[in-house]
Amino acid sequence: MRIQILGTGCPKCKLLEEHARQAVQELGVRAEIEKVTNIEEIHRFGVMMTPALAIDGSVKAAGRILTKDQIIELLRKEPK
Repeated sequence: MRIQILGTGCPKCKLLEEHARQAVQELGVRAEIEKVTNIEEIHRFGVMMTPALAIDGSVKAAGRILTKDQIIELLRKEPK
């Protein structure tokens, strides 16, 4: 599984990344967490507001900071 944090590195983006790492650790899933900071690449995802979170290339949330529990719920819905 690949989790991408889309954002320029602002405090909100860092907090979203921290929540994603906590969610992965709590669930015990194998996931690669990648930070995408290039604005052109972020726009290719169709994201206009950051931070955003994508799982396996699909944007799940944009313009807000998901909690660890919200990310856990998203990860549980992903196909194994």
